[in-house]
Amino acid sequence: MKRARGRPRGFNVDPEAGTVQSLDRALAILKVLASGEGMSLTELAAAAGQAPATVYRALQTFASHGMATQEPESQLWAVGPEAFRIGAAFLTRTSLVEMARPELRALMAETDETANLAIADGAEVVFLSQVETQQPIRAFFRLGARGPIHASGIGKALLAFGPEARLERLLRSGPLATYTARTLADPPALRADLALTRARGWAIDDEERTEGMRCIAAPIFNEHREAVAGVSVSGPTLRVSSDRAEALGAVVRAAADRITAAMGGDAPRG
Repeated sequence: MKRARGRPRGFNVDPEAGTVQSLDRALAILKVLASGEGMSLTELAAAAGQAPATVYRALQTFASHGMATQEPESQLWAVGPEAFRIGAAFLTRTSLVEMARPELRALMAETDETANLAIADGAEVVFLSQVETQQPIRAFFRLGARGPIHASGIGKALLAFGPEARLERLLRSGPLATYTARTLADPPALRADLALTRARGWAIDDEERTEGMRCIAAPIFNEHREAVAGVSVSGPTLRVSSDRAEALGAVVRAAADRITAAMGGDAPRG
């Protein structure tokens, strides 16, 4: 049977009508909840900037749908299994995670550092997959965790090989946050770094987000030669040293190119 497309006939919504405020507030609570490892009602209300009574009603509603759960002894709230199922539906839309997983494992084995996969979302990157090294000191990103696009290896790889409009939007949005003394929050410095990234084919987060940690990243392209994701290795500067950066850059770029090819993508020429 042919599927109906678009809106139902006679369905006309004023584009100025805006969002459903109660839903907006509830989703804001869910986002805050997902960012923690377990939060009390008081902590969640403060972080969401909403009244405890409002937050409690939202949590009860989420709980009834399996989207939130409360630990009986600690009384802490956390995201529920249904939230994971719904979030995982995003991953089923694309073969990216599936295609990248073997390369992440191989990348970790070759470098002995944690391998990551992430995409851009506005001014942030979102981590979709990770293979951890067994080294005692190592990088770790919880799946779904976010990081600033201008202060992460994958973020800078996507900025360097992405549309100029993305970078311009970022710079127009206001002053870039500074996390360490090495963060490239100055637009000219960031532009220069992105130009170098394009020239060599890989990006480096040189203690720009976290002191003592370094990350080497490269972009993954779709069939339209658009940078849609990035792969990286990250670890302490003692192991991911400046002397090792170029060699790691070549290894990471090769892994990104193989993922690109596996997805039927095409990297830009030259």
